[in-house]
Amino acid sequence: MKKTLLALTSAAALLAMASMTAQAQTATAPTSGPQAASAAAEPEPSPFTANLSLTTKYKFRGQDQGNTRWFSPALQGGFDWSSNGFYVGNWNSNISFTNSGLEMDFYAGYKGEFSPGLGYDVGILQYYCPQQNRTVNFDTTELYGALSWQWLTVKYSHTVSKDYFGIGELGAQAGLGYRPSGRNTGYIEANASYPLVDKLTLNAHLGATRYSSDLRNARTATVDASVPSFYDYRLGVTYDLGSGLSTAAAFAGANKRGFYGDINRPRLILTLSKSM
Repeated sequence: MKKTLLALTSAAALLAMASMTAQAQTATAPTSGPQAASAAAEPEPSPFTANLSLTTKYKFRGQDQGNTRWFSPALQGGFDWSSNGFYVGNWNSNISFTNSGLEMDFYAGYKGEFSPGLGYDVGILQYYCPQQNRTVNFDTTELYGALSWQWLTVKYSHTVSKDYFGIGELGAQAGLGYRPSGRNTGYIEANASYPLVDKLTLNAHLGATRYSSDLRNARTATVDASVPSFYDYRLGVTYDLGSGLSTAAAFAGANKRGFYGDINRPRLILTLSKSM
């Protein structure tokens, strides 16, 4: 009887120890996957991003958007949402040729890959310049498509709005007697961002604006409001300062300065940017 009681007592003790051991193992065991005990799952990245820049000069397609001095600083920035290749965004900058002094861009599109390293991007972009008393409507709508391979991107933008940044309307105000259409104005560009050394990237850009036939031939027997197509360029470097902060220096301008004047003059542009 004593042997039986001793055996039962020993068995109960072993069961209790086994139960406590199992509870301790459960408390420290992975909850999901083999590494869950050593590190918690990383949170999903936010679909929202933002950017902010301060630059000494805002040039759009090689042309000054501020005054014609080399130093006409612009504060720029925007917000983006992206998910599964789709994106929507807004970008803003101060300008000088409208009474509001503001440019607001709204865009949406889709990015994807044909194969690793070979990507594409298609979308729509609305340039909007809010003004209280409009004498010229600068608003412009473009469709765009781009192909990218490693550090090189080629992009084409096509105007689908009736005018291209008010150029046709300015021609009408010059006495043409009609308003030339800016629709079908095209812009093609090649952009390269080539890493030189750690944190330093070489940036190169070459673009060409080809106005619609209406804008290129906007003339009568007494009034010539035609505008010539032109190309623009940019060459510079970007240095990554870390934590989303970067600084850049670039030399940018455009040809046909004899027609367009100092807005096409080449400039040295310095920029400080922050991405969030």
